[in-house]
Amino acid sequence: MTPRSHEHASDAALATRAAAGDREALDALLARHADRVHGICRRVLRDPEDALDATQDALLSIARGIARFDGRSALTTWLYRIATNAALDEARRKQRRPVAAEAVLDTPAPGGSFEDSVAAHLDVDAALQDVPAEFRAAVALRDLADLDYAAIAVVLDVPIGTVRSRIARGRAALADQLGNRAARSDRPMERP
Repeated sequence: MTPRSHEHASDAALATRAAAGDREALDALLARHADRVHGICRRVLRDPEDALDATQDALLSIARGIARFDGRSALTTWLYRIATNAALDEARRKQRRPVAAEAVLDTPAPGGSFEDSVAAHLDVDAALQDVPAEFRAAVALRDLADLDYAAIAVVLDVPIGTVRSRIARGRAALADQLGNRAARSDRPMERP
């Protein structure tokens, strides 16, 4: 199979070929999902360099573990689980490392040259960094990866009620960070 033919292959077909040792299929699969994996890691972690480290760890775990993917869930669910775990592992490793006082920098406010939508996105990203990691992961999987509650439960290996709680708490914390405390109670409850 040529590299071009991998473009139109399904995730399941690429995973099967990659598990059988097809390096090009693995490369195509990783290239197809690398941005999403990085997006999850970036949303869960506070530091862009940590997100890159977690992304690299996740992609290596995917490459090493593709033969163990059993197809019981969607490939993307499996990938998101690996990405989330890699990001949470990186967050735990970072907590154990000492940080020099001069290394702690304030996040600069977005410049006036950005369009309003870009500035709002940056504000949300900055505010999300102050949300506890377990809530941040659930919110990122729901709002960034657009996974449903059942898929998030599989990725995080928690009951669906815990997913609902973490998303609600994460969104509430995010609303507090963004100064939307009053508007929070006016929003309708989301159902899976």
